[in-house]
Amino acid sequence: MLNISTHALQRKRRVFFSFNYADDAWRAAQIRNAGTVEGREPLTDNDWEAVKRGGDAAIKQWIDGQINGRSCVVVLIGANTADRRWVRYEIKQGWNSGKGLLGIRIHNLKDRFGNVANRGADPFDHLRLGNYKLSSIVKTYDPPNTPFQSPYQHITANIATWIEEAIAIR
Repeated sequence: MLNISTHALQRKRRVFFSFNYADDAWRAAQIRNAGTVEGREPLTDNDWEAVKRGGDAAIKQWIDGQINGRSCVVVLIGANTADRRWVRYEIKQGWNSGKGLLGIRIHNLKDRFGNVANRGADPFDHLRLGNYKLSSIVKTYDPPNTPFQSPYQHITANIATWIEEAIAIR
């Protein structure tokens, strides 16, 4: 068990949230807006289209700029996150730049229509560090959905600790 100081848990960490925008923007917004950690607002659809018009180099430059100055990359894992090209790039950039890295499954969070999603694959299983899957190093959390605590409550109660642990692992 890692020893996380009370002081570390009292400050808001600056994190980069990686997620599948098309499927999970609503779910991701719930976590970002909880106020537990500091994450940059995602681009609007129009702004993202402008970045995409610049091609792959512009997208990479935008992602790299967003990750810069952050202490952790938090991958919000929905039904289709593991297959997303730019999510994989964000994970690699976070790892290669020495950031803490963790995954949080968000399929049980309700979308704007009140629906939950299917549980998706672990994106860290698809990436390797030498002979090891990144999932053997990076922790992924799967918040329970019980009558006593919703996934949202579980995430907001624990995300600061999870981030500190991810940073300590690095």
